Amino acid sequence: MVVITLDHVTATENRAPTAGPSRTGGVSLDAAATTRCRRRVHLDHDPTAATSPRALPDPALEQRRADAGEHRARIGELLAGVPGWTAVPAQGSGRAAAVSATAAGVAAEAPLIWGAVLPDDPGPPGAGAGRRGGAELLVRLPTGGYVPVVVVRHRVTDPGRGAITSPLLEPWPRGARADPTRKVRSQPRDLMRLAHLHRLLRAAGWSAPSGRPHADHGGVVGMDGDVVVWHDLRAGHWPGGRSTLAEYDLRFADRVAVAVAAATGAPALAEPSRITECRRCPWWPTCEAALVRAEDVSLVVRGEAAVALRDAGVATVSALAALDPAAPSPVLLPDVPFTDVVALARAWQRGLSVVRRVARVPVLRADVEVDIDMESFGEAGAYLWGVLLRHPGGARPGDEPEGYRAFATWQPVPTDDEARSFAEFWAWLSGVRERAAATGRTFAAYCYNEQAENRWLLGSAQRFVGRPGIPPLREVEEFIADPSWVDLFAVVGEWFLCAHGKGLKRIAPAAGFAWRDPDAGGENSMRWYRDAVGMDGAAPDAAQRRRLVEYNADDVAATRTLREWMTSPAIDDVPLASEL
Repeated sequence: MVVITLDHVTATENRAPTAGPSRTGGVSLDAAATTRCRRRVHLDHDPTAATSPRALPDPALEQRRADAGEHRARIGELLAGVPGWTAVPAQGSGRAAAVSATAAGVAAEAPLIWGAVLPDDPGPPGAGAGRRGGAELLVRLPTGGYVPVVVVRHRVTDPGRGAITSPLLEPWPRGARADPTRKVRSQPRDLMRLAHLHRLLRAAGWSAPSGRPHADHGGVVGMDGDVVVWHDLRAGHWPGGRSTLAEYDLRFADRVAVAVAAATGAPALAEPSRITECRRCPWWPTCEAALVRAEDVSLVVRGEAAVALRDAGVATVSALAALDPAAPSPVLLPDVPFTDVVALARAWQRGLSVVRRVARVPVLRADVEVDIDMESFGEAGAYLWGVLLRHPGGARPGDEPEGYRAFATWQPVPTDDEARSFAEFWAWLSGVRERAAATGRTFAAYCYNEQAENRWLLGSAQRFVGRPGIPPLREVEEFIADPSWVDLFAVVGEWFLCAHGKGLKRIAPAAGFAWRDPDAGGENSMRWYRDAVGMDGAAPDAAQRRRLVEYNADDVAATRTLREWMTSPAIDDVPLASEL
């Protein structure tokens, strides 16, 4: 059984949200509302919020939507050759025309309907809200009626076994089998969208009759794009044994209540509270201002912990800071000690970004040190491996020169040229390690948050196996497992309390480091990369390539500065948590 993780920090759907006025006079919600912050749903439908501050458009989100559109188009082209294929024309003539074209395909009992747009479901009388949406593909069952298939640009399986799949060009649930090479990756947003489409199909009278084989199934085509992963929406994967459809119904009813209250001026059913989704929410400037005015406790402890503290009467940072850290916690805090929570509140009050847990921060240092940072373009590939070499124990004749190097491919990823750049990076790194060992010196390599680097180290070795210079997977696994591969993000998390986040861009300034580019950041680098390789049809931009290399060089310089700061006398200037 696949266990679904409840995610209170939602992900955005691949397509732009379509929530808006309904023809029924109420509000109409799409599937994204069920996995979106309740306060965001409120603000999306509150007419008085129209002039409230919003974040600037996120270029990375716009890029992801564009990439998702290209992915859907590619899958559509592949499926177009399947017998029984019918395509709904793009909505250039309007939504109503697309709904009519979909209805015509259904009436003709077309086996496959691509680009389906479903009729709005006004909902029960008096509810004041309904639902709307569309599916990349509707698949007709042999017993009549349709089930939905959605196409997404993220991974929907992991290596393993047990996922129920059918080949992409045979998108029929009756032919699906347990896959010996894939297991399902938990993606609540996909399941909620399938349930949403199932309810729309039933409201339109287009769903398969209840009780028939596969009547309550839905499929997902993920980033790999070679299979359809099928889900039984009646299976009890959710907490309490609820099915996907039952979970959806609960969430949708809740979001409807929130949206209707906002649209009609009734008392708000959702108030601001900081969660992970806030980082990319267009309404964050509005919510942040409200939270700061209220000195809300979620500014220090977010998510469900903040809700629990408010319920216990600890609603503000000041109230939390005033508690005795030696006393029992008023609520269950499974992820962080209560003493740390109080210290974080006190640090926030004083404007401190970091405080120490211990007097001396243990960080592995070595005679030969290499800082490593990888740049990837979403899920498409790793296009740059940057390294910064130093010899704290002294250089020897024959050593590689100190300084920064970049191993890059400027062919748009995914590309086989990644094999060349990765092989060159690995050969250089292996040579430095071997030289240190041969001369009796210690070696250490550093990154900040190894999850990304490890993923592409392993992925590159697996993807390009057998190519010139590509190391065996075992060799990469041994490097990752070696204590000399140091994740400074983990070091910071263990020995510091960070009142404003633990990201490198947050922490390195405390060590005195500043990036040369005022717009440096992972999200912006995605836009720079598109220009650097000419992804949008323009000529490749050499200036953006230089910008990316400088950004990467600053990232590895930041980890070096951070490490040296943590092991220098300057660390004594950082207050101890116990002193707050």
